[in-house]
Amino acid sequence: IQSDILNLRDRHQGLNAKEMIARNDNSIQVHSCHSPMREIEVLHDRLLDMFEKNPGLLPKDILVMTPDIETYAPYIQAVFDTPADASRKIPFSIADRSIRKESEIITTFLSILDLLGSRFTASQVFAILESKAVHRKFDIMETDLTLVRKWLTDTRIRWGIDSKDRSQLGLPALAENTWKAGLERLILGYALPGQDENMFNDILPYDHIEGSNASVLGRLLDFTEQLFTHVISLGQPRNLNQWSTTLTELCEKFFMPDEDTEREMQVIRRTLNDLGDMQKIAFFDEAIDINVIKWHLKNVLETEGFGFDFITGGVTFCAMLPMRSIPFKVICCVGMNGDAYPRQVKPLGFDLIAKHPQPGDRSRRNDDRYLFLEAILSARKIVYVSFIGQNIQDNSTLPPSVVVSELMDYIEQGFTISGNKILNHIFTKHRLQAFSPEYFKEGEKLFSYSEENRQAAQCILEAREAPLSFISRGLSNPEEDWKTVDLNDLSTFFSNPSRFLLNKRLGIHLEERALILEDREAFEVKALEKYLLNKKLLEKKLEGENLKDFFPTVHAAGQLPHGTPGECIFEELSQGVESFVEKSKPYILTTILEPLEVDLNISGFRLKGRINPIYPERLLHYRYARVKARDRLTIWIHHLALNSVMTDTYPHTSILAGLEPDKGREAMWAAWEYSSVENSKEILGRLLKEYWEGLMRPLHFFPDTSWMYAHTLVEKNKSEKDALNTARRIWEKTDYNRGECDNPYYQLCFGNIDPLDSEFRRIAEEVFRPFLEHQIAL
Repeated sequence: IQSDILNLRDRHQGLNAKEMIARNDNSIQVHSCHSPMREIEVLHDRLLDMFEKNPGLLPKDILVMTPDIETYAPYIQAVFDTPADASRKIPFSIADRSIRKESEIITTFLSILDLLGSRFTASQVFAILESKAVHRKFDIMETDLTLVRKWLTDTRIRWGIDSKDRSQLGLPALAENTWKAGLERLILGYALPGQDENMFNDILPYDHIEGSNASVLGRLLDFTEQLFTHVISLGQPRNLNQWSTTLTELCEKFFMPDEDTEREMQVIRRTLNDLGDMQKIAFFDEAIDINVIKWHLKNVLETEGFGFDFITGGVTFCAMLPMRSIPFKVICCVGMNGDAYPRQVKPLGFDLIAKHPQPGDRSRRNDDRYLFLEAILSARKIVYVSFIGQNIQDNSTLPPSVVVSELMDYIEQGFTISGNKILNHIFTKHRLQAFSPEYFKEGEKLFSYSEENRQAAQCILEAREAPLSFISRGLSNPEEDWKTVDLNDLSTFFSNPSRFLLNKRLGIHLEERALILEDREAFEVKALEKYLLNKKLLEKKLEGENLKDFFPTVHAAGQLPHGTPGECIFEELSQGVESFVEKSKPYILTTILEPLEVDLNISGFRLKGRINPIYPERLLHYRYARVKARDRLTIWIHHLALNSVMTDTYPHTSILAGLEPDKGREAMWAAWEYSSVENSKEILGRLLKEYWEGLMRPLHFFPDTSWMYAHTLVEKNKSEKDALNTARRIWEKTDYNRGECDNPYYQLCFGNIDPLDSEFRRIAEEVFRPFLEHQIAL
């Protein structure tokens, strides 16, 4: 083919007979894969094969080009950097990456410059602090960042330095949800306690700062003060030499590079130093705006780094650029997809040259076609081409680049091989997964050198065993101390037995997720915050306080929208709380009794705790939200303990008040009364027995699903089959229902099995049947 190009010979037109090639001729290879990751995995195996068959071939003799090096760079590092076996490690380097995209320090430096004129959002500022070189400079540890994120979330810092900063953006000069408001809460919280309601000078202290946290707060304040001061100062125009000095000082103030990142700092210093040289060379000493400087720095740092790591002794990965295809023994072109190469350029609307092209005008498409031709000419032994030829979702065929199609067409028209079609010889269609058994069967087309993938493929071919549930054999018996049970711990256990087991006995916490910083102030009160705010308002109202007096505290905490909308929402919430209290009043008219201390010996267990609030006629639990199964379990356990204490001075009746649990109905006030239980100790003993079982293995009890099963079976008097079908609708996840199975603790413990079995039915009925027999709707 190289000879045909040199001699301008077209085999399709000039020669009648196709040229026969040897069966072992692999000088041109075309590979079709499902994804960029699979392309690089296949490339790694093919290079190992080349090294094995050609002992004289060295990594430095191989060049790998791609139209988009930024897209493929992470996959290259993932495959070539981490082989499990050192014998399969191939030295490599990646050239032509933009140093801005490679460097965290450069990205952070440009982010600091972008803050000028921005909203100073919580996520923007925190992202700068997260940079290793920045928080190292301010002596903030990695572990401290989680604490700082929590502070920003709890104090509801959203955006804006202060009210003045907001007014400069043409918005009302409100201090709520600004950095100043949040930081003042943090400082005052360290100085004095506020109990979430006591304000000082219209500032609500944040109560959760103490001890060593104070030093972290001090360093956070130092960072924010320097950041805001330096960024605001960038608004003043300067000449090039002054900008060079100012920005160099900014780098020294905010970054402490290590051995790995010092080179990145040198690039910034060199770029800033060049600014001062420009002023001398161009004799330009006028003051210019920061926006011009930002454009220049971004433009320089986007292109800085071309040529780094090119031909360093290993396999060289680079972009498809002119003069990259110097002679190599093996030249590989990956990512040659139909929509990626030749690369498309959309002309600007005012580009008259593009609208009226003339012979000799530059064409990016023709340039790319020439680069591919140049790659073919530069290869001394092997040309390797790969592209994404199969859709990763449905395995449908995707076309390669037109230059690859033309190469394959030319080969088909001018060459042949004995006993096979020429395209079948050069073209390989790969499987979706690297551990497909096809790669480890006898044959030349598909193969792999990966031992871990071979083991995975072998597992696929082996007989499959039924999956086991988590902790299938159970844990050892707990220590005797576990038989002393707190009343609240027992309620917590039945609210999610799997979570209790994993948290308390194994120390596994699955719900710890990174807090997401909000960048917009509240325009409404969201579900969880609304519930917590309603709960606080309800407590204040039951204590006899005027809810209007509580508004300044809620406002200072930043929980409400600004201005009149916030006042209207607070008024609406207050009316709902007052209505709830008004309907609950008949049950709380009398004076509340002292909390009842519980210390019971039941079936070898010691049950301890405190029960309140208790009135002369009844124990009252309330929840200003839709009542859930765990609320019923909590009142039931406390009610049983109340009935088990031998005393005539406390009542044996309980009431649960809340909102209508059925989501299909309006959230109206609802209440249920629980009558005296004669065999309360016996029922508690059964619950404690289930508790003990749940400390050794995941218990097949799920509050909402179990409640629905027992409610349908006992109260609605349906068949066991109907009750189980109804319960399954609560358990399973659908497009319209999250499903209780979506809980991460249930997924871990029961992800491989169907837990709605006979044990589930037994426990659900055992827990809820006595409950339903003593429940009366009011």
